[in-house]
Amino acid sequence: MSTNILSGIDNISNKGTTSTTTTTKTLGKDDFMKLLLAQLKNQDPLKPVDGTDFAAQLAQFSSLEQLSNMNTELKNQSVNQMTMNYAQSVNMIGKEVVTNSGNSLVVNGTSTNLNYKLAKDAQTVTITILDKNGKVVKTWDETAQKAGMNKVTWDTSAVEKGEYTFKVTAKDSQGQPVLIETMTGGLVTAVHFRNNQILATVNGIEIPLSNIIEVKQPETPLEGTVEGQQPEISLNNIVEAIKLVKS
Repeated sequence: MSTNILSGIDNISNKGTTSTTTTTKTLGKDDFMKLLLAQLKNQDPLKPVDGTDFAAQLAQFSSLEQLSNMNTELKNQSVNQMTMNYAQSVNMIGKEVVTNSGNSLVVNGTSTNLNYKLAKDAQTVTITILDKNGKVVKTWDETAQKAGMNKVTWDTSAVEKGEYTFKVTAKDSQGQPVLIETMTGGLVTAVHFRNNQILATVNGIEIPLSNIIEVKQPETPLEGTVEGQQPEISLNNIVEAIKLVKS
């Protein structure tokens, strides 16, 4: 870039330092073009800009414009992708899911599944159910189970509907404790988009969509919905909501 343009940039910088309040701004393609035109307007007629230098400056301007357009296109693609992901995640409302952590559950039918993962084979497994006040509701033993994902069904036909938690303890054939990871299971009641992340509300807790490891149709449909029918939500509303968050 020629000395005239560098001088122009220096002048802009010097003027900015004289004011009490300065604002830092990155030069865009419009600013670059203004500097280029200022150079042509104020050049010495006896010493015009060298053709090679001028061609190089035009090439820089062309590259700047292409990068600017590419950046805009990438932002648009990002919004479009988030819109599609969010639209698809909305279909999970009313579905029964299992997440990879937690121990909460909601009783809303005649049976409730409890999900957990055993680090190794267990000879004995004990399940304990607690109400929302931490009081033990029921305890029972299961037979030997293999390492990995396991699921047991709790008969809740005579149990009051509401929120509960569960604990699982297990021992191997040598009587040694087995490491256990409990998992939250329940219905998705809402889906949110926050901080560029999709969150699903399960048992009143917001859980990242990436933490969900299983999705299935519930035995008892979510209240206010018809089994097999998805909630009607306008895609335009989703797009506007994402744009609002991105702005």
